[in-house]
Amino acid sequence: MLSMTTRRTQVGIVGAGPSGLLLSHLLARQGIDSIVVENRGRDYVEERVRAGVLEQGTIDTLAEAGLGERMMAEGLFHDGIEIRFDGQAHRIDFPSLTGGKRIMVYGQNEVVKDLIDARLEAGGAIVFDVDDTAIEGIDGESPTIRYGKDGAEHAIACDYIAGCDGFHGICRPSIPEAALTGYDRVYPFAWLGVLADSTPPSREVAYCHSERGFALLSLRSPTVSRLYIQVAPDEDIANWPDQRFWDELQRRTAVEDAAPIETGPILHKGITPMRSFVVEPMRHGRLFLAGDAAHIVPPTGAKGMNLAVADIRFLTEALAAFYRTGDTAGLDGYSARALRRVWKAQRFSWWMTTMLHLSPNDSPFDRRRQRAELDYVTGSEAAMRTLAENYVGLPFETGLAP
Repeated sequence: MLSMTTRRTQVGIVGAGPSGLLLSHLLARQGIDSIVVENRGRDYVEERVRAGVLEQGTIDTLAEAGLGERMMAEGLFHDGIEIRFDGQAHRIDFPSLTGGKRIMVYGQNEVVKDLIDARLEAGGAIVFDVDDTAIEGIDGESPTIRYGKDGAEHAIACDYIAGCDGFHGICRPSIPEAALTGYDRVYPFAWLGVLADSTPPSREVAYCHSERGFALLSLRSPTVSRLYIQVAPDEDIANWPDQRFWDELQRRTAVEDAAPIETGPILHKGITPMRSFVVEPMRHGRLFLAGDAAHIVPPTGAKGMNLAVADIRFLTEALAAFYRTGDTAGLDGYSARALRRVWKAQRFSWWMTTMLHLSPNDSPFDRRRQRAELDYVTGSEAAMRTLAENYVGLPFETGLAP
């Protein structure tokens, strides 16, 4: 290292994913200064493929924060989902079951692009391509973020630090192990997912249960499909040439009167492991964890980014109250408040996952029970309402701080 520079801010944020960027944006609207540091480059952050289903509350949060112009123009509103099994398609209509709430398909990378543009246009500080990031002093009154960039060492002195750096980030491991309790479930299957330049085979997200395994039909635009099939967690992606994927997808998703799936060039292919993870508490000293740094959900319930947005709403309210009045009650209650929502989302994601996937540990009894649950969920208005209200997103306890 050739030199050392120190900057001062109110809230230091580690991670320029949706949670870190949204926190910086919402804090700025409250007159609170922040600096975001990110170990990846801007291009990587903006282009990495992630989930793209937004709950009604997430849509509203982004729109209320002045981030909705491109989202509302390009995002695709969906009024429901399909559940397919036994060769039949069953539709769950969200607005009629939830008082008008809907979901939107809008890629997480598009949300990140909107946030980066908004922060830079407003003069916000985002430092990309950093290395050797570390946090210090979280048990004291002046925590510090240290990082390297372009051969120089940098330090950011903060009032508080927000750990928004994902499951593999440095923030959660910076907390003493004895201070945290982790809850973990690893599922015995994974998703092989592709992004394809082809007309989506379903106008809404379709969850497909079959004796060959689970499949999901989704989309990113009217001309780009996002498609998944269940595979073993240790599956070698080399075993899945494009044609084999298309053939297997067709078998698992076929229903009466449905046209064959249109194939096309595959733009991206990857395997997503399935796990549930929660760490408690989501605060230690002057460090607050948010998003994937604190919890992971299986993607079946479409909750990952939406949970991160909820965390950030709660943390913004708490920080705004502190800087406005000196009241620390919101900061002290942040972890319990966020975890209450996290565990409800974990329950829903676990339920959707176990209802729709085949597990190698299932007995014949489990398979018959699973089939009965699918029949009940698609045949009972009460059961459909439960699914719908969880899928579109449970209500926030309060609004954003004024």
